[in-house]
Amino acid sequence: MPYVAPVKDMLFVMNELAGLSQVVSYPSYAEAGADVDLAPAILEESAKFNQDVVAPLNWAGDQNPSSLKDGIVTTTPGFKDAFEQFAAAGWQGVVHPAEFGGQGLPKLIATACFEMVHSASLSFALCPMLTDGAIEALLTAASPELQERYVPKMISGEWTGSMCLTEPQAGSDLSMVRARAVPETDGAYKIFGTKIYITYGEHDMAKNIVHLVLARTPDAPEGVKGISLFVVPKFLVNADDSLGERNDVHCVSIEHKLGIKASPTAVLQFGDHGGATGYLVGEENRGLEYMFVMMNAARFAVGMQGIAVAERAYQKAVQYAKDRVQSRDLAGSPGPVAIIHQPDVKRMLMTMRGYIEASRALAYYAAAAYDAQHASPDEAARKQSQAVYEFLVPIVKGFSTEMSIEVASLGVQVHGGMGFIEETGAAQHYRDARILTIYEGTTAIQANDLIGRKTVRDGGATAKLFSEKIQQTEKDLASSGTADAKAVQKQLTAARIAFESAVEFIVANAKTDIKAVYAGSFAYLRLCGLVLGAWQMARALLAAQELRAGDPNFYDAKIATARFFAENLLPQSQALATSILESGHSTNALTAEQF
Repeated sequence: MPYVAPVKDMLFVMNELAGLSQVVSYPSYAEAGADVDLAPAILEESAKFNQDVVAPLNWAGDQNPSSLKDGIVTTTPGFKDAFEQFAAAGWQGVVHPAEFGGQGLPKLIATACFEMVHSASLSFALCPMLTDGAIEALLTAASPELQERYVPKMISGEWTGSMCLTEPQAGSDLSMVRARAVPETDGAYKIFGTKIYITYGEHDMAKNIVHLVLARTPDAPEGVKGISLFVVPKFLVNADDSLGERNDVHCVSIEHKLGIKASPTAVLQFGDHGGATGYLVGEENRGLEYMFVMMNAARFAVGMQGIAVAERAYQKAVQYAKDRVQSRDLAGSPGPVAIIHQPDVKRMLMTMRGYIEASRALAYYAAAAYDAQHASPDEAARKQSQAVYEFLVPIVKGFSTEMSIEVASLGVQVHGGMGFIEETGAAQHYRDARILTIYEGTTAIQANDLIGRKTVRDGGATAKLFSEKIQQTEKDLASSGTADAKAVQKQLTAARIAFESAVEFIVANAKTDIKAVYAGSFAYLRLCGLVLGAWQMARALLAAQELRAGDPNFYDAKIATARFFAENLLPQSQALATSILESGHSTNALTAEQF
């Protein structure tokens, strides 16, 4: 079935849960023309573009992926034209500063737009996603000269960006990076080395590619402290901003992958012909710090990819369940009925729907916190919003991507045997989703970050802040008094207590029994995702009850989904807490030789 952007649900989340009215009131966004009434128009235009232009390319990209010949990568037919339309319409610049040609709109609005393009085609959306991250890194750390030279062309979509971290011997451990950067007398550097897994590291969709490359200068210290960041363009840029000669960076191969086949994943060779010209971003030996700006942007975006592919898989499963006629209704029927009437099919569809709505709500809430961090006129609010956003990023990335695999797998299951057949398209979503828990930091990396940097470092203060917010929602549910609200309150309270016990255990034992604590890191990440997602669903239920008269069909579905999530999915939180508290020693019991 064709993709239909869930604009109504997006606007509900933005307005009722993420506080769009507050976000657009911040001076910088108000000056950019953002307001509550503008958001629906932007989302409708985004929906139209992605439904009509990008989504039809998704299956074509899977069947006819990017190809490499004589060092030239040719993308799927239709991708180049779609990207030109994407750029011309200004979608690359939605969130970026107006002074560089962007629209300067809130991340909250941009997040909804980029969910749509990811749903339309993960492979296509990876190009603008990586460009966004590169722009953010340059705006954070690059000199004004580098910013003026590269950022406007990237925002306009004339040029794209890539992130070059990984090397054959250095996967997630960037301390092992060995690419070299040799200083030249003119202030530039010559870059030498090999980078792998470079998404859109070579392609035909834009005139230039701005590679952000991690490398070491000759006297750099070992480890992560000795890594610097460089801009290495595919084509050198002349003083008048025209393109000059080809730089000494070349694609030597592209990977053959399980999913996201249309996005070229390149192996790039720097410096085989005398050295690739690069320009230092910021200061030497601070490259990893700067690259984390790009990585954090990418990690949030990958979490949105998880939500996006899950939404696409859900829509396909719903349509198939409505069309597939088989077996009689359990309550009795004169003949076979569509399988959507069967309770177990409803269970699968409700599980998919619940996970998607909870994950979307939590991600949009995080986007609003990002906006407050950067635009609120209140310093205390900015500081607290930063802590909230940083706590949520590994959850958005880790939980939403793990969720996407489960949801896409359920989508295959709803289709039955037809789901295992490529032509139905259900399998593509399952294959595409599988990379999301791996790139831009595996789930284990997100889980470790959530424990170490986001929970232990502040003594659990931010986690406890969320607990306080959840308790307030429990009080609101109790005040509501409806049967649905009471049912959700019961489960949310139990889950919140489980969450608090996990936080207390982690903070108390991180220094004395570190391996036992980190053995539960994945369970803790999942626990956080479930509990905070349920909190958002509870808030959605309360809002839906207030708004129900305006559209009973839509809001009754919100209420029912929130209750399903609380009663069917949230109880996992108590088992996860038990695992965190009790299983650390058994997880670590076997020696390496015993496996």
